[in-house]
Amino acid sequence: MTGKWSKVQEQGYEAWTGSSDRLSITVIPALGGKAVSLRNLATNREWLWTSGKPLGNNGFGSPFGEGDESGWDEMFPGINACTYAEEPWQGRSVPDHGEVWSLPWHAEESEGSLHCQVEGRNFPYTLEKTYTFSGPDTLRIDYVVTNRGEASLPFLWAAHPLFQAPEGLQIRVPEGMNAIEVSYSADERLGVFGDRRSWPIAGNGIDLSVVEPASSRSAEKYYFEGKAPEGWAELHDPGTGEAVRFRFPPDKVPYLAVWANSGGYGGHHHVALEPATGRMDDLAVAMERGEVAAVEPGGRYEWYLELQVK
Repeated sequence: MTGKWSKVQEQGYEAWTGSSDRLSITVIPALGGKAVSLRNLATNREWLWTSGKPLGNNGFGSPFGEGDESGWDEMFPGINACTYAEEPWQGRSVPDHGEVWSLPWHAEESEGSLHCQVEGRNFPYTLEKTYTFSGPDTLRIDYVVTNRGEASLPFLWAAHPLFQAPEGLQIRVPEGMNAIEVSYSADERLGVFGDRRSWPIAGNGIDLSVVEPASSRSAEKYYFEGKAPEGWAELHDPGTGEAVRFRFPPDKVPYLAVWANSGGYGGHHHVALEPATGRMDDLAVAMERGEVAAVEPGGRYEWYLELQVK
């Protein structure tokens, strides 16, 4: 199935809106190729969260929190700000939330698809993503990273879609995913980086599978331990029966993270399901553990996400 794409304006930025019978998405190439709207057309539900800040960022390498903090960004080739750990790029900076969210992308529509592309700044790669509609209720994004350098390039990629998070929204994952490793926890409620907890009940009455009220002042980023046994994760609203589900290839995207912010970071209230090619947020740690993807010189690494609204 092909969708329809049209150019629109979003707060002065050129954007592309694509739609199928039941789903629409709006992408702003100049702002890291981010999506600022993901709407179930059958119910008119907007799934993506906005901070209320004007759209924009402070340019390449700027902290994510200085930008609009809204919508759906791509994190690549790292997540936490760090320096690259190995030659030939040892010591080079990996910015906060990676390079590509703060770089302008080139976008081009063709035959019902939208192709977006960006070149690395501190590292020699090209990252591409192509949006298509694989069904009336399903968006597919095909990703390719090409290594233009002369050495293997280990990297982290994770989707970073900030979804609206009404209290009681449920996080659903495959059976057998019953333990997590903490990357960040406000006030160390779940512990510090590297601490392990059970899932969904993390102790002290904390049920991580249900979105808490903003009054809880909690905020956590965690990865499920090990590789995902199946390539899917879902947000489900028990009040309306609506849901949004990610599907991804577990051989190429073997890890899953969750960012759940119920007032504990910036006073914001949102949740993100983050399929990822590596684990954890620190690229140097992921490389040391061998929990990282890599693309060989002149090679390509390909994967996809499918997002279905219900």
